Amino acid sequence: MRVGTIALAASGLLLASVAASANGAHPAADPAGIVKGRQAGMRMSGAIMGGIKGAIDRGDDVKTQAFAARSIAGWAAAVPGMFPEGSDVPPSGALPAVWSDAPGFAAKAAAYQAAATKMADAAKAGDKDGFAAAWAETRTTCQGCHDSYKKP
Repeated sequence: MRVGTIALAASGLLLASVAASANGAHPAADPAGIVKGRQAGMRMSGAIMGGIKGAIDRGDDVKTQAFAARSIAGWAAAVPGMFPEGSDVPPSGALPAVWSDAPGFAAKAAAYQAAATKMADAAKAGDKDGFAAAWAETRTTCQGCHDSYKKP
């Protein structure tokens, strides 16, 4: 199971870095492709968070979840770059507020990243209680962004 989680996390980071590079100096050549990439990244983030929750519920050594938690923090850092101008095309579920309130969107992503970084730090330290609390905070910040910037 741990190998699967690591592979999933690595895939998510690779996808995020490739898709985020599309937000560089080049215009969005394939907006629908960017949308599909960010949607896949979001699903992988959910899968990783589910795997982490399973480890918490089983009472696993949280140190085994450090890589997965760092992967979530890395994804959170990449999220703003996954929404370049012009990528508000189907099948996007993003609300126009992602672009009209870019500072607010970036702030929500930063809160998600900060919570995920706490989770990674707690995992590295082997702090089960801190890890579980940081997982809950990470989940809350993730959902908070969806509540504000994703279509219902």
